[in-house]
Amino acid sequence: MAENEQEGGGGKLATNKLIILIVAGVLLLAAGGGTYFLMKGQMAESEDENDKKHKKHENVSLYYDMSKPFVVDFPKGSSMDMVQLAATFVVEDQETTDALKKNEPMLRNNLLMVISSQTPDKLNTSEGKEQLRSAMLAEVAATLKKLNVHGEVTEVLFTSFIMQ
Repeated sequence: MAENEQEGGGGKLATNKLIILIVAGVLLLAAGGGTYFLMKGQMAESEDENDKKHKKHENVSLYYDMSKPFVVDFPKGSSMDMVQLAATFVVEDQETTDALKKNEPMLRNNLLMVISSQTPDKLNTSEGKEQLRSAMLAEVAATLKKLNVHGEVTEVLFTSFIMQ
């Protein structure tokens, strides 16, 4: 009989341990599942923010390439005879690209005036080329403002720069 009580008592103990283990397992699964769903929601929000940043970056990555290079002759007696450069503009949106395309003759005229005001010695240096880029960017911005275009050209890129 003593053996029966020990076995019966041990059986209840084993059953209690089993119940505790099952309850602990269920709690761990519930906590893990809850954490998963919370993290999944945060990851979805993070992905939405990344998508917005990516779309914003896509808008900045529009380019408008001028159809022909600019060619400017320097005065006689200069160290160089001429400069030929091709320019591409980084634009904010498609509306700005369309406005540049539509008004390219006016824009080319204004940019030729800016380029022709440079000296060969100045354009021979990287600082001179940077100043020309800045002057061209300012001229494009002024032209867009004059045309009431709300977009913006963010950068001027030289895709070709030849001096002879």
